Amino acid sequence: MSTKILNIVTSTKGDTSFSNQLSNAILEKLKTEYSETQVQTLDLSKTPFPYLTDSHINAVYTPADQHTETQKQILKNSDEATKDLLEADIIVIGVPLYNFGIPAVLKGWIDQVARAGKTFSYDENGPKGLLTNKKVFLSIASGAIFSEGPYKSYDFSEPYLRTVLGFLGITDVTTFRVEGTAMPDFAESALPKAIAAVEEFAF
Repeated sequence: MSTKILNIVTSTKGDTSFSNQLSNAILEKLKTEYSETQVQTLDLSKTPFPYLTDSHINAVYTPADQHTETQKQILKNSDEATKDLLEADIIVIGVPLYNFGIPAVLKGWIDQVARAGKTFSYDENGPKGLLTNKKVFLSIASGAIFSEGPYKSYDFSEPYLRTVLGFLGITDVTTFRVEGTAMPDFAESALPKAIAAVEEFAF
């Protein structure tokens, strides 16, 4: 059976993007690890999802059998994004670090797929993530070094993504980083070092 991979692109820099290049290395490694793969790329830099509105939230909490045609259209993007996420076995997310956090387009996607009754639910024990048996690989790119040292506490990308993904039921999350791309002492070796980490990882 084919392994379905959802590749989420958020950088605006195309082929020159460090997060995209690192994501591509992850995808290539996955293709060698699984006998058959099917990759779907969602480029949020080119086709961002609309941000939440009051109309969207009202539509989400209206029972499906009571949806108006307008509400069905409002939820179309969310329904499609949620379906793609539910069907994926592996999700690769490219994350350029913008102002210590994730790109706005990635937050917009998260807001569309965090759906009560579809990707999480509540019961007497509290929230329950409905996305199980999935793996996520984060490809985080940054000009400075945030994995350790004085700027570690400034990184709100990985902690946030691990938290929200965990809330949705995805706890198998692996992070690869290409960092120090704007630092003279690290820039030249940043990408090769990150790709080497991918090559050495036991997927």
